[in-house]
Amino acid sequence: MKENLNENKHNKLRITETVLRDAHQSLIATRMTTDEMLPALDALDRTGYYSLECWGGATFDVCIRYLNEDPWMRLRTIRDRVRNTRLQMLLRGQNLLGYRHYADDVVQYFVQKSIANGVDVLRIFDALNDTRNIKAAADAAIREGGTVQLAMAYTTGEAYTLDYWRDLARRMEDMGAESICIKDMAGLLTPSKTTELVTMLKENVSVPIQFHSHCTSGIAPISYVRAVEAGVDGLDTAVSPFSMGTSQPATEVMMETFNGTEYDTGLNEEAVTEAADYFRKLRAEKLANGQLNPKVLETNVKTLTYQIPGGMLSNLLSQLKEQHAEDRLDEIMAEIPKVRKDLGEPPLVTPSCQIVGTQSVLNVLMNERYAVIPKATKAMLHGDYGRPMMDFDGDVQKKAIGDEKPVTVRPADLIEPEMETLKKEAADFAKSDEDILTYAMFPEVAKEYFMRRDQGGLEQ
Repeated sequence: MKENLNENKHNKLRITETVLRDAHQSLIATRMTTDEMLPALDALDRTGYYSLECWGGATFDVCIRYLNEDPWMRLRTIRDRVRNTRLQMLLRGQNLLGYRHYADDVVQYFVQKSIANGVDVLRIFDALNDTRNIKAAADAAIREGGTVQLAMAYTTGEAYTLDYWRDLARRMEDMGAESICIKDMAGLLTPSKTTELVTMLKENVSVPIQFHSHCTSGIAPISYVRAVEAGVDGLDTAVSPFSMGTSQPATEVMMETFNGTEYDTGLNEEAVTEAADYFRKLRAEKLANGQLNPKVLETNVKTLTYQIPGGMLSNLLSQLKEQHAEDRLDEIMAEIPKVRKDLGEPPLVTPSCQIVGTQSVLNVLMNERYAVIPKATKAMLHGDYGRPMMDFDGDVQKKAIGDEKPVTVRPADLIEPEMETLKKEAADFAKSDEDILTYAMFPEVAKEYFMRRDQGGLEQ
């Protein structure tokens, strides 16, 4: 841990700012560019956050697919300008930042390069809460000196009892987690359930507990207060212009809520205000150019049934708009919990939310359930992503994989080492080790990006 990084003065409540990653992923489908971030970095660095989430999640994909940016350059650029605050990323365990499982050697090398390029805190999770899928990344981060925060993807359902969350948290602590995050990606935790969960976790594990939620259902700010009162150690917030809706509660609101109490955040109000003033102008631009869909700012308590995470909703709306099918949103929302149940009731978080969401769209638009079953749905039903808490629907599984025998071991155990093959495949266009890893995440998209970069002189 770098000694010059911000320490929480009160040792009571630490704040992770999400505006550079999850907030704009949730509200504008991750379309904030690096150049749009730069003017705010000094103010954000002076605020006194525990960490600044700025990488991982969908940022990697969107950089090369839509923004003509090198995600590694984004990370290095932010690191060059943010010297006093930890930089944090979201890593999907064995999925890394792609949409399949990678061999352990790729996972280890990606973690090594992430830390070498500037990441301090790695929040690592698995879409199925299958801890077999986060061990390789956690072990690699520990070896490389990164701060490991393991995240529990929160969801509801028959299997998800307090005993389930207790046992999962204990396994994560045993794996070397320096802190544990309650990752409530759809804003499902009600105030009373928050108190119950946080109290239980504080009684059963000794590492700090971070709470991450979204305002999709409208209850997250209240649940945050209950979490703090129950002893949670940290909160994820977003500076106000990119808060609420499908994003996180506002940084300023939480700061003022606890100002002068034993939970005082110690944040620099002047710096937060300066950052908010900048992002307010940027938000207006995004609203004017259509990147910010007002629908993602609505409060919808039906989220408690649909369990749609913020990023999933903004991307779903974008997909439907492209297909001129926005009028069928309600049908698709109603189909999502049915598909989720068919697929073993996984938490809806990347990549499971994309799999469930895409299948739900197809089921509705084709006017027949499972008339088309994408490769990713088949892979999930085959066990390629790991083990869900509930059984798959037998009929749906049979339709998807036929008589194939499902995977029962840790999925990555079936993947041969890949790095040497990837290096050979990328030899003609990769100009750095990071390029090889970019190619590993999204081969076809990366090749197109490298071609544009080489022809147009994009930054490397």
